[in-house]
Order: sequence, then structure tokens, then C-alpha cells
Amino acid sequence: MFQRLALIGCGLMGGSFALALRQADLVQHITGFSASEKTRQRALELKVIDQACNSVAEAVQGADLVLLAVPVGAMQSSFAAMRSALAPQALLMDVGSTKCDVIAAAQAHLGERLSCLVPAHPIAGKEVASIEHAEATLYQARRTILTPLPQNSIRQIKMASEVWTAIGSHVSHMTPEAHDATFAAVSHLPHLLAFAAVNALTAQPQGAAFLEMAGPGFRDFSRIAASDSAVWRDILSANQAEVLTQLAHFRRALDAFENALKQGDNAALQQLIQQASAVRSGWTLQAGNACHTAAED
Repeated sequence: MFQRLALIGCGLMGGSFALALRQADLVQHITGFSASEKTRQRALELKVIDQACNSVAEAVQGADLVLLAVPVGAMQSSFAAMRSALAPQALLMDVGSTKCDVIAAAQAHLGERLSCLVPAHPIAGKEVASIEHAEATLYQARRTILTPLPQNSIRQIKMASEVWTAIGSHVSHMTPEAHDATFAAVSHLPHLLAFAAVNALTAQPQGAAFLEMAGPGFRDFSRIAASDSAVWRDILSANQAEVLTQLAHFRRALDAFENALKQGDNAALQQLIQQASAVRSGWTLQAGNACHTAAED
């Protein structure tokens, strides 16, 4: 049981975390801050939070649990704003889709409170990111990855794991570097490709006409292109080096297809398709690995 949860970012991710803790009877009082006063008031109306605060510091004051559920681009200012108000023994977690940059921001701005932070990434979300869509079950049967810091105590890490487990998540541990490399490959690059494919289609003179004929295949492939632009700008920028590495791998794979087509080499073309088909057919979604649609607020 936590006495006081401070929710910094009252959107889908933060709101769902608050509702889940409330449903599990793990928290007594919830304060909330979002940059938008309208969002703060709506969170209050929906009973996601008990008290709407006018600043990060006000929300964090006296909290023994803090969830930072803001876009990765807003992490630095959030850490700086909470530093003086954060209790020494408080458990602080984020929900960012990148970890190395979040940790660097914390190191630069949290000072002696750095040990409070246990970085987290719950692999959950929706295309819609507002508090209106928050739900207590969002994290159930989903994976949450923790990337603990050397400064964290065993108690802090254990507590962080137990919180996510208590609301239904499968918890895994990774290094920040391994996390960012992994999600550049399986999440960040696929989003970038979906954005690029839709832009390539609509940039053509016949793009609108082509789009009218699109079926389930295009729908399934392009679904993640509907994700929030500001959120994904921040994610791709924050994980730039790993995303560029994955882009280089993709270009080599794309070149192989282009060469086979140019040379009329149907055998090579079929082999490339079969190789991908075999991998995809043999792959199954692991327990907790729900599709992430980056809905941090």
C-alpha cells in the first residue's frame, strides 16, 4: 500500500496506471499534474486522481510513489521540476519508450535523488492517448521492462517489480543499451517504415485513388502510422543512433529485393520472400508482448 501516488502526465498511460493501482487497492491518495489544465480537470472529473496540482513539485510533495508518464522530450524538465520536492525514499518510475536518454536526463537533473528512479517501459498502449481512454486493465498480461540503475537499492528494484506485477504485468529486466537496441529493431523502425510508406503513397499524383482501393493488408501494415506525431518525433530523435543502425540493416534487405527485381531473378526473389515467410510463420507473440502504440502523455 502506497500512501500517495503522484501522477506526472495524466494521459492514457499515467491514467491507466492510477486506475490499476486504485482497483488493486494499492494506493490511498492520488495527485496529478499535466501541462494542460483541461487534462488535469478531466482526470479529476473521471476520478482518476483525487487532487489536481498546478505544478510538478506540488504533485510530488509527500508522495512515496511517482509515475512520470510524459513524452520522452519532456523528461528533462520534469526531473528538474521534481528534484527539490521528491522524498529521499520515494519510488520514481517513468514509462518512456527509450531508456538511455531518460537516464541521461535523470543523471543531469535529479542529483542526489537519482537513486529514486527505477526506469520502466510498459509495453502497452493504444492509438488514442487521452485520459478519456484510460483503463485499469491496460497493463494486464503485458510486459513491463525495468532497466535498473547501479544507484538503485535491491529494495527499490523489488518494489518496482512488485508494483507492475500487482497490476498484471510480466516484468523483465534489461540494460538500458539492450533495451534501446531491441526496441529500435522491433518497434521504432517499424513505426518509421509505416510513416514512410504512407507518405510515399500519398505523395504520388494517384495516391488518393490508390488509397481508395486499399484492403486489409494495407490496413494491418499501416495501422501504427496513425500514432501520435509528437510522441514519435521524440522517440525517434531520442533513439537516433539505434534507429539509424536499424535503417542501415533495412536498406541492405531492401536492396536485395530491388536487385532481384531489376535482374529478373525470380529464384532469388522467391528465396527472399520464403526466408521472411519462414521466420514470420515460426514466430509467436510472447506472453506480455502486446503491440506498443506509444501513447505517453
